Amino acid sequence: MLLSLSLQVGAQQPTKVHRIGFFEGASISESQGIEPFRQGLRELGYVEGKNVSLEIRAMEGKPDRIAPLITELIGSKVDVIFTPNTAAAHAAKKANPSMPFVILVGDPVGSGLVTSLARPGGNVTGLSGFVELGGKRLEILKDTLPNLTRVAVFWNPTNASLEDQIKETETAAVALGIKLQPLEVGRPEDFEIAFKSALRERAGALIALRNPLFINYRKEFLKIAVHNRLPGMYDDKNFVEPGGLMSYGTDRADLFRRAAIYVDKILKGAKPADLPLEQPTKFELVINLKTAKQIGLTIPPNVLARADTVIR
Repeated sequence: MLLSLSLQVGAQQPTKVHRIGFFEGASISESQGIEPFRQGLRELGYVEGKNVSLEIRAMEGKPDRIAPLITELIGSKVDVIFTPNTAAAHAAKKANPSMPFVILVGDPVGSGLVTSLARPGGNVTGLSGFVELGGKRLEILKDTLPNLTRVAVFWNPTNASLEDQIKETETAAVALGIKLQPLEVGRPEDFEIAFKSALRERAGALIALRNPLFINYRKEFLKIAVHNRLPGMYDDKNFVEPGGLMSYGTDRADLFRRAAIYVDKILKGAKPADLPLEQPTKFELVINLKTAKQIGLTIPPNVLARADTVIR
């Protein structure tokens, strides 16, 4: 009888529903991370509406929305917050120093979010999404366009972390005999102006440094690039599939899936300070031959042979 009663009581215990906060820098519709993150949770046994609830907030590329949305997210009583946005991570850390956070940002150490990758300390852990690939991207552009001497670098000045990427790319440019032309683009209205400047200075190609603005408006950006027949190098395939020429970078979908593993460990009792941050290990070169044809460019065979994915 006692055994029967204990089994009945155990059966009546409700399943705990974990609340996970997801703060997106881009808009929800343009997010490249929400679905891979969800997939990672499913692979770990989480089912939305059953044992997990995902609270999503998106700043839609507008920095002034970060603080109020972070406050709102923390106020929703989430157990842990995940964000792929450096500014949002700083805002969250400041708003609630005791709440655990999982991040996927460019330079966690340099930005002051963690003490070191091996020993993060505090309430933050996760993944470092940045590896110095500026030189590799320029090298691929140079192999594609042997006479390349000038590259326009489109970047958003509201994203301070991009300055380090520009410096790293400049170092590589000197070795390759390429001159960079940094072009500040803080609003969609700046796209046309920046492209006119690039063409006026006879840029032979462009590199777009990743930020929420370009993610939200990538279709518009890519349309202008193709219209001006300017070969573009991007940091992941999500810019190539809609019409970008090529990308070389980390497999970001894989990083978002792996972020779910950190969230799972924290929900099971692990402390962020004890979880070393991971760095990317998977990289891919993606080339869009349709775009190459549109802009009148022939991709050399030796470059095509290096591609992990070719869109025909």
